[in-house]
Amino acid sequence: MSQARERLLATLEQLGVTAKKSLGQNFLVSDVVIGRIIDQVKAFKPDSLIEVGPGPGALTYFLKQMEVPLQLIELDRVIAAYWREQGIPVIEEDALRLDWEQFYSTPVGSSAETGRTGIPAGVQAGATRNIVFVSNLPYQISSSIVIERSLDEVGVQHMVLMFQKEVAQRIRAVAKSEHYGLLSVIAQTFWKTEMVTEAGPRDFSPPPKVNSRVLAFTRIPTEIKNRKAFLTFVKAGFAQRRKLLKSNLSGLLNQKKLTEEQLIGWLAELGFKETARAEELSPVQFVKLYQKFGFE
Repeated sequence: MSQARERLLATLEQLGVTAKKSLGQNFLVSDVVIGRIIDQVKAFKPDSLIEVGPGPGALTYFLKQMEVPLQLIELDRVIAAYWREQGIPVIEEDALRLDWEQFYSTPVGSSAETGRTGIPAGVQAGATRNIVFVSNLPYQISSSIVIERSLDEVGVQHMVLMFQKEVAQRIRAVAKSEHYGLLSVIAQTFWKTEMVTEAGPRDFSPPPKVNSRVLAFTRIPTEIKNRKAFLTFVKAGFAQRRKLLKSNLSGLLNQKKLTEEQLIGWLAELGFKETARAEELSPVQFVKLYQKFGFE
């Protein structure tokens, strides 16, 4: 039996709980997968950490040993109380409905209960901090949380996240490929991504019915100032996948008082015919086309 599984069983017995399907709980029990995730987190040299869905602590067990401010976000009331008893700040809310600005404007992990300031040694208050977001994400929120963090102009610098394999493939897909779409364009516009490790059903308890993959994200510079407008633009482009891009973008053309002829000219500048579809444009080309629309 793995050490992670032994810790899980001991913690669940102590708490008197089991995995809740309603919260998408599949607890990681592979020492190998956990080790690779923690190694990647350490490689990012965080000065503060945010973990969503710590559960019984497969990752938290090691994150709290890194001696940097740690903030947990956990929906399960019993588990949240358990981590508070360990002296770790916990926010008991949905990570998608939470205002993440609080982590960027105030020190991560600040807690009146523990007396921790959340500011690592040598880091001045108000300075840019190297915040790392790590999670064995519930599958149902994984795509949405990547997009949400992509909309942040400042904040999390790195992410180490677990996804259903198909979602991870979409994030890293290239133009004209099967998995390429909205998520691919948004993720690749704002992040450099790398594969950390694979995880099969047997690496979890209870085992999910899908394979998983862990990706590492590093924030990259971008010329885009209005990230929400860019998301709206890309969504419009992929609104009906089999339709021509000029058809999907017709509403935005009208909104910006632009003509279809102008759009056809811009596509030609990028090397495309007027029959181009969204799936043909790379993330870089999407940015160039977006800038032509004058949203910023």
